[in-house]
Amino acid sequence: MTEAMIKSLSIDPAGVYVDSTYGRGGHSADILERLNASGKLYAFDCDAAAIAAARDRHGADRRFEPIHARFSKITHELRARHADIRLSGVVADLGVSSPQLDQPQRGFSFLKDGPLDMRMDSADARSAAEWLQTVSERNLSHTLSALGGERFARRIARRIVEQRSRSPISSTRELAQLVAECVPSREPDKHPATRTFLAIRMHINRELEELSVFLPQCVDLLKRGGRLVVITFHSVEDRLVKRFMRDAAIGAPGPDAIPFRGSDFRPCLKIIGRPQRPDASEVARNRRARSAMMRVAERVGDE
Repeated sequence: MTEAMIKSLSIDPAGVYVDSTYGRGGHSADILERLNASGKLYAFDCDAAAIAAARDRHGADRRFEPIHARFSKITHELRARHADIRLSGVVADLGVSSPQLDQPQRGFSFLKDGPLDMRMDSADARSAAEWLQTVSERNLSHTLSALGGERFARRIARRIVEQRSRSPISSTRELAQLVAECVPSREPDKHPATRTFLAIRMHINRELEELSVFLPQCVDLLKRGGRLVVITFHSVEDRLVKRFMRDAAIGAPGPDAIPFRGSDFRPCLKIIGRPQRPDASEVARNRRARSAMMRVAERVGDE
């Protein structure tokens, strides 16, 4: 959704922007093409390999600065560089990146055999395999249901606990086969382990927690008229982003302000347009984009 993202950012050539999920660098490259010599782009990624690729690709560009950190640290990292920084735009393309999926050793994909890792930041303490070896059946079932929307969460959790009592589950192929064996029905065009892998990955990387911390910081950092563009790939993330933008656009005060007056409502965001999905041509080029949803909001009110 690159073209739609660029259009939605409404880029100021001299503005300051953040690509909060560098990944393979496509969004950063497109933003840099539209910045003049006064513009600036900060690129965040918690994956050391992504930051190394960013330095290789854009290291000579003085307008570009890669930051090896989770995007939940956006305020700390940016204000350590410029205390009064104000952003013209932030883009967040959530989820796992294509390079991570394509590298079996990262353990994200059920289509390629590799160690059951799933850590976006390899410095994190616990891999997916280590977590599966100790998590309770009840908590595992809840995770698969809440984060992955898995209908057979209890059955899968029970099977995982039974298997680990005999031997640890250490590879992506082993986990994918185990799930496939105990799921009685399959969704069209979807591997039976899709939801299980999604839920475990989101838990291991604390993705919803990170997103919940990140979004309010973006509002604080954006200058008036600055844009926040968020691309999600499944309903749990999209629901969180939708609710955040909606509440910020209403600007409702907290419970202590009851009864409300008109002056109590102070919106800090304005929702721009309707949610956008990729068109058929983009899905044909990149099948992984088929579930993408893009939401856009603009900073309003007092900074």
